[in-house]
Amino acid sequence: MKKNLSIALCQLMNSSSKNDNLSRAGKMMELAGQKDIDLIILPEVFNAPYQSDLFPDYAENYPGPTTDFLARTAREQGVGIVGGSIIERSPEGRLYNSCFAFDEYGNLLGRHRKIHLFDVDMPGRITFRESDFLSPGNNITLIEYQGIKIGLLICYDIRFPELSRALALAGADLIIVPAAFNHTSGPLFWELVLRSRAVDQQLYVAAVSPAPNPQANYQAWGHSLVVDPWGKIIAQADQKEGIVWAELDFSANEQIRGEIPLYRHRRRDMYEIIYQTPSHIESRRKNK
Repeated sequence: MKKNLSIALCQLMNSSSKNDNLSRAGKMMELAGQKDIDLIILPEVFNAPYQSDLFPDYAENYPGPTTDFLARTAREQGVGIVGGSIIERSPEGRLYNSCFAFDEYGNLLGRHRKIHLFDVDMPGRITFRESDFLSPGNNITLIEYQGIKIGLLICYDIRFPELSRALALAGADLIIVPAAFNHTSGPLFWELVLRSRAVDQQLYVAAVSPAPNPQANYQAWGHSLVVDPWGKIIAQADQKEGIVWAELDFSANEQIRGEIPLYRHRRRDMYEIIYQTPSHIESRRKNK
């Protein structure tokens, strides 16, 4: 396995114009590529407004204009790209929030469809329902790039530790999360959740948010960041458009797993209780 990976997180401000969004993304990726990097990462729904009732208007088939643009950019710049996410229309007509990743030759490495849809109601703060328009994905996505295993999640997926653990057990060295937390969830949970997943799974986490657009209905939090396996934020943006560069040294994964061997100490015999019904749990307690 390669021991290091240089990454660039492109925190873009998206608008209602898909062409403008792709142009801005292209310019920022070109700027990111002026440094010696291996992988560029874009935000969630980087080519459209993050507004659920508009998702059908911006949906694309695969292959389509945005994925063609990502593959071409990867090939021309000779760099891998995790293309944030777009609204994908399947051949059956279903819509998904999908992340497409490409290698430095423009070949598709993998596609992750968001598994956990963001349906929340926080009275007086935010109400949002992705499931009114989107279908959930049903596959856990692990790709390999330059010998490094990368788990792909999208935004709300990161809130479910079982999913991150599944990726870690499958060998993930890094989890990448295109995400669009908002001005309610961002201050409360952004750093907390991302640092927690890095510590829980003892690996790197890189999360890329859009920059907030004052004209948009949905205000993204920004603050794209990279967390090391010790839970330390090693690179972070503010709320403005910009690029965050980071150098990942995967010997840190090996070090923390050697010093604090969580995976050897797991009690799998105890965890089955998580998925039992309350009546089964109560019965088990009575039998002890």
